[in-house]
Amino acid sequence: QVQVVESGGGSVQPGGSLRLSCTASGSTSVISNMAWYRQGPGKQREVVAWMSDGGRLDVADSLKDRFTISIVNAKNMVNLQMNSLKPEDTAVYYCRAQIRGTNYWGQGTQVTVSS
Repeated sequence: QVQVVESGGGSVQPGGSLRLSCTASGSTSVISNMAWYRQGPGKQREVVAWMSDGGRLDVADSLKDRFTISIVNAKNMVNLQMNSLKPEDTAVYYCRAQIRGTNYWGQGTQVTVSS
């Protein structure tokens, strides 16, 4: 049984920062990759940042100057550091882990950027 849990969401003013964490537990010894997605109000889900097979890290081009993804613990935990947040970053942020070809999703964590 694999569980993916996100944490660290909340409300912040424009220009603020948040750090999201994603932990995969259970049969995680063969995690292929992990990724962060977000879905804003009335928008489609989009990929934000990812750790690819082999551990390479990357962030969507439009967010590279503000967001950073990092591996915390042997590939089963990744953080998403978000700086200079804007109202358009408001969304539910989801974490996905792929294990043996199956995608496991967390429940999501709400990030609200508002003055």
